[in-house]
Amino acid sequence: MKFVLATHNPGKLKEMADILSGLGVEVVSPADVGISVDVEETGTTFVENAMLKAKAICAASGLPAIADDSGLCVDALNGGPGVYSARYGGEELDDRGRYTLLLQNMRGQTTRAAHFACAIACAFPGGDELTAEGRCDGAIAFAPMGTAGFGYDPVFLVPEKGRTFGQLTAEEKGAISHRGKALRAFSEKLATYLKK
Repeated sequence: MKFVLATHNPGKLKEMADILSGLGVEVVSPADVGISVDVEETGTTFVENAMLKAKAICAASGLPAIADDSGLCVDALNGGPGVYSARYGGEELDDRGRYTLLLQNMRGQTTRAAHFACAIACAFPGGDELTAEGRCDGAIAFAPMGTAGFGYDPVFLVPEKGRTFGQLTAEEKGAISHRGKALRAFSEKLATYLKK
């Protein structure tokens, strides 16, 4: 069974393929099936944005489609940047620019609590839908540490590890991350769905 994953990121494609191969699912990219869809993320939640992408890819490909949306939610910033994490500070900023802006906006804040959230959505040609979510609680560090990962990883501190996501190995991060949790929950739901 073939599923299209709404991503251009080879790392995400491999991660999803590894998890779902045990279910007899082949995961391909939109490019693999000859489609290119640009979806405007107009949702107010991670689940809404993930489902917008999944439905658009499903409609374009005629195959089941999986999409995810994730971001960093900071208590002191009223849950921001949230669904705007990838666009925080404007399109011209790169990962480093975004986390530097975040640290500037956190200056003087004693409350450093934050969490990463991830939603995975799957849309089927028949109209069926599946969603799963994952969350990882932590805090915003006072300075970037580590060079692993991407996005806000160097400034997201995991208290029980005493390190940032940027200092963890891919395996350590996968075991506790929001995306890892969402992927495992999604895999279980998909396994149940495919048995029906």
